[in-house]
Amino acid sequence: MNYKNTGQAGSATASARISPAGGLDILSRSEVARLRDASSAGLHALLRRCALAVLTSGSLSDDPRGMLEQYPDFDIEVLQQERGIKIEVSNAPAQAFVDGQIIRGINELLVAVVRDIVYVATQLAPRDFDDADSDGLTQIVFEILRNARILRTHVDPNLVVCWGGHSISRHEYDYTKAVGYQLGLRMLDICTGCGPGAMKGPMKGATIAHSKQRRRRNRYIGITEPGIIAAESPNPIVNHLMIMPDIEKRLEAFVRMGHGIIVFPGGVGTAEEILYLLGILLHPDNKNIPFPLIFSGPARSAAYFEQIDRFLRLALGDAVAERYQIIVDDPAAVARSMVRGLDKVRNYRLDTKDAFFFNWSLKIPYAFQQPFAPNHENMADLRIYRDRPGHELAADLRRAFSGIVAGNVKEDGMQRIEQHGPFRIHGDPEIMRALDTLLAAFVQQQRMKLPGDNDYEPCYRIDHESGGETG
Repeated sequence: MNYKNTGQAGSATASARISPAGGLDILSRSEVARLRDASSAGLHALLRRCALAVLTSGSLSDDPRGMLEQYPDFDIEVLQQERGIKIEVSNAPAQAFVDGQIIRGINELLVAVVRDIVYVATQLAPRDFDDADSDGLTQIVFEILRNARILRTHVDPNLVVCWGGHSISRHEYDYTKAVGYQLGLRMLDICTGCGPGAMKGPMKGATIAHSKQRRRRNRYIGITEPGIIAAESPNPIVNHLMIMPDIEKRLEAFVRMGHGIIVFPGGVGTAEEILYLLGILLHPDNKNIPFPLIFSGPARSAAYFEQIDRFLRLALGDAVAERYQIIVDDPAAVARSMVRGLDKVRNYRLDTKDAFFFNWSLKIPYAFQQPFAPNHENMADLRIYRDRPGHELAADLRRAFSGIVAGNVKEDGMQRIEQHGPFRIHGDPEIMRALDTLLAAFVQQQRMKLPGDNDYEPCYRIDHESGGETG
């Protein structure tokens, strides 16, 4: 393997030819050709963007354009050779290498990028997405996970999904580690959105606990999608990376694979995830399906979940609180409550003969599976009104938060805001005022951007039907 430090663009860079680690041995000639195709119809741009995110694992930037600007000459090429494939990188971040060798974990994550991009592009035709009904879209999610060999059979429910912000404060981050430690002591695996902050802390805490318990074959699963990975590079603890085609399939993968979910303090993206899950759990068909959901954070962050709880009750009714539990400043209590919840999940799956490794029974309405394009027209068309069933209202509230996430950190969303100004959101006056208050609190607490970025410019305007407007 050749290694060269080029010192390009003020950042140390390296060029290397890499033997893939982690189960990607061969690709067809047509698959390799598509990965090398630099045209708009090719996969090269997507591969380059996702690969750079992996190679800059640990970066604190949440601007998806920043890394490409820092490494403008970075490139990646998949080569077909006699004994299999090689991955050639040029002007790559030198931090991904040690003494001329790529770090093993980064190599595996790089392979996961190639694997998922190739599979979705070559094995799942666009019509598979466009023509699929609700069951068909769930089947697609299952097939992507199965292709990645991420579904583990003959294991009792033990996978805890952890959601939360990527730019949280130090005391919040330390708390997520403490919860992860308690989960690890109880032999539970961790799945997150794969980035920093609340997505890294639980994994870091669990690694220590798993080591103390002498536990092997631990799973630290990270699930992302192309629009997010560039803004939230995978943290180095992730040992199973999944890149789903879009945010909706990413969210479905979380709830189909996970047996319970813990939500830590975060921002708009975390609120989006909460509304997605609650919208599903509020569906009448899911009334009796156990799915432990815990909101938790340190004592200093108690106000965050008070705000979330207040907003959810106002928008969706007090009954929504029956589907979640709030535990403040007690990591051990969180883990014990989760274990009790997982016991209920196990018993229910046995009674209904549902798989432990994939939650087939859960009803996910088609509206939750359809990709939402966060443009100005679609944001303005959202129907955020009280006269709608709770799960339908939650779906549109989730889309509103998804649009704000796009305007904050996704490249295409940021470009739309720059070209056409802020998104406009309108609906029931009382819900709009509550939404405005919640988002204003996120801005004040610096939950929209990384701490220290004091010039945050809102990417939204909330129109109160009574005549006011805020942003």
